[in-house]
Amino acid sequence: MTDSSRRPLAVFDLDNTLADTAHRQRFLQRRPRDWDGFFAAAPEDPPIGEGVELARRSAQECEIVYLTGRPERCRRDTLDWLAAHGLPEGRVHMRRDSDRRPARRTKLEILRRLARGREVRVLVDDDELVCADAEQAGFRVLRARWAAPSAELRTAQETEGRT
Repeated sequence: MTDSSRRPLAVFDLDNTLADTAHRQRFLQRRPRDWDGFFAAAPEDPPIGEGVELARRSAQECEIVYLTGRPERCRRDTLDWLAAHGLPEGRVHMRRDSDRRPARRTKLEILRRLARGREVRVLVDDDELVCADAEQAGFRVLRARWAAPSAELRTAQETEGRT
């Protein structure tokens, strides 16, 4: 049962929804992939204007929640990045460092948990598989199609469970 007396939630992904990861894709093109380099470069991600503006507008009616496949070890950098770019305050849900399940499984699990106590008004994410599974589960989804898609990042999200 949801608590209708509290503001609904707007749930935002980070990578390629709010943060442009294009400059760090090079770390995923190597074999083996350089995950330490990929995540170490995240604080330098430029913000994506469309996503940032949508998060700010959404904060007028909703409580903002961030849902990312980034590992927990990136929490400090992630919080600093959100603050540095003027994004609304909100809880940040991250992948456990050892969790290698596909992003669509981990994110849907958290969405369902959030929805048990609150209305989830919208999920904003760039990952088509996450979006499709969330829609199938009954969530309203807005696909973040404002960043260039990356085959390397998709593989990382879905088969390697890394982001």
